[in-house]
Amino acid sequence: MGLLSLDDLRRADGARYVLSPPPAPVCGKGDFKIAATGFEHGHIYGMCQALVRAGATVAWVYDHDQEKVAKFREMYPEVRVARCLDEILSDPEVRLVAAAAVPNERATLGLQVMAAGKDYFTDKTPFTTLEQLADARLAVERTGQKYMVYYGERLCSECAMLAGDLIDQGTIGRVLQVIGLGPHRLGAFDSRPDWFFQKEKYGGILCDIGSHQCEQFLHYTGAKEASVNFARVENFAHPQFPELEDFGEGSLRGDNGTSFYFRVDWFTPDGLRTWGDGRTMILGTEGTIELRKFVDIGTEHKGNQLYLTDHRQEVRIDAAGSVGTRFFGQLIRDCLDRTETAMTQEHAFKAAELCLRLQAEADRCRTA
Repeated sequence: MGLLSLDDLRRADGARYVLSPPPAPVCGKGDFKIAATGFEHGHIYGMCQALVRAGATVAWVYDHDQEKVAKFREMYPEVRVARCLDEILSDPEVRLVAAAAVPNERATLGLQVMAAGKDYFTDKTPFTTLEQLADARLAVERTGQKYMVYYGERLCSECAMLAGDLIDQGTIGRVLQVIGLGPHRLGAFDSRPDWFFQKEKYGGILCDIGSHQCEQFLHYTGAKEASVNFARVENFAHPQFPELEDFGEGSLRGDNGTSFYFRVDWFTPDGLRTWGDGRTMILGTEGTIELRKFVDIGTEHKGNQLYLTDHRQEVRIDAAGSVGTRFFGQLIRDCLDRTETAMTQEHAFKAAELCLRLQAEADRCRTA
């Protein structure tokens, strides 16, 4: 197996490998002002950093926890501190509100944001119930605002973005199946907020970290709808937290005949040098792609490794620096231009719907 460099990719064989350049800022300073709130999950930092790199300006911050606000201002000292959420929502220059609230509170916050005439960008999972999703669909239709979701496992991974490009270019033919593995490290229990262990608040493991997996299935296969084959959740090893689900798995069949299996868990061992060995395996009629997103165990390679086999070769591609994380610039332009380039609203909602349906099936089977 050889290492296919980025220069090799750019030179290779016409349309089979076409790299899009890493994105540059898509607007001028101050042209796209955002606000940050809901600091219940650290993802809010990655969300804001990616938007700022793409050209956004963080104008406001609000959270009930002033220590979290102070920490955020260390990164963005020029940001204004709001006294309440309404102060953010009443500013006509704020175009988008980014938030990582407690999961079961994300939908209510999104409805407030959209009712104020602003687009909403929430951490995953965007909902914990199908009723919340139905309310958000109606609100999007009523207001014309966006309810976008930070499905970061794909959107912040260059190898994952590159895989989508290669699939779109026909590199592995028609996609038949996707397998997703999403292990996570639980870490010290006292470092987790109380809501993390309360099912009503986090929604369940398939609803929560399983949402990443469902989004990737839709993206790589092109499916628009799917049926649930099976779903399962368990608490195998943490009886002291009876509402925690430390293991989950599920299977879907896409409306285009594709299939999907995924597993998510909280069993990353301490010996691994990162929080989880997240992988995605994609089977096509003309080849396969495997993504080792965060680590390539047993080697000195860092994350962002893409392994490709087709009828000509088997290669490893170090995707770091290849295509960037273009979603965030595209999202800014979508908000400014009222387009759907970064992600369609239906795609964002369908990924959420599928993880909720999988969670409901797993809950039903567990209590049956």
